[in-house]
Amino acid sequence: MKNDTTLGRKDDSRPFQFTGRIRSFRHAIAGILRMIRCQHNAWIHLAATALVLAAGFLFQVSAADWCWIILAISTVWTAEALNTAFEFLADAASPEFHPLVRDAKDVAAGAVLVTALAAAVIGGILFWPYVARLFS
Repeated sequence: MKNDTTLGRKDDSRPFQFTGRIRSFRHAIAGILRMIRCQHNAWIHLAATALVLAAGFLFQVSAADWCWIILAISTVWTAEALNTAFEFLADAASPEFHPLVRDAKDVAAGAVLVTALAAAVIGGILFWPYVARLFS
């Protein structure tokens, strides 16, 4: 491989290989499983995801509502995954306590909180008519 002097990285112009894509999926799945195993908040997201999916099937929500549900769930999981990756990198870069690392981790966790709250609002708006019909 030739060296790219502008970025200090090796040129990554290898031919497409199907086996390489399979490996990429395996690494991605391993990362998701690692996040679920080691992040307690991911357990909460997993429980909320299961609850929302069950409610969606129970109430037989519309296709448009499913789009909002999937968007909300995927946004929260993406934020949690990025937060987890950021925490791993921050811990590797600064194993000792550093106030800027703490602040960065707090901001990343705040981003997850914002997405989770937005997802809860979407869920409330979306499921309210279905729940209201049960009581009328």
